[in-house]
Amino acid sequence: QVQLVESGGGLVQPGGSLRLSCVASGSMFSISRMGWYRQAPGKQRELVGSFTRAGRIVYGDSVKGRFTVSRDVVKNTMFLQMNDLKPEDTDVYYCYAMDQTGSWGEGTQVTVSS
Repeated sequence: QVQLVESGGGLVQPGGSLRLSCVASGSMFSISRMGWYRQAPGKQRELVGSFTRAGRIVYGDSVKGRFTVSRDVVKNTMFLQMNDLKPEDTDVYYCYAMDQTGSWGEGTQVTVSS
């Protein structure tokens, strides 16, 4: 059982930057991988960036080169650095952890608008 809490969302102008954080608590030793996903109304959740079991990072095509996933193992925190934000990036961003069942955070809203 893992609990995930995202933070850092908000309103930002096009071309701006934002950093999201996801803090994991509970049975962290049960986690095999973690990643960031996003979802807009009427759409399925899509991959933003995710660690693989081998420790590599896979990014979605729409954010590749602009977003960076990182982590602080000591603090059990995963980050999403978002640069050159576009209006199309407006979405609810979710943290995901693959444990025995799979766990999602509540999500944090990111709005890109001038």
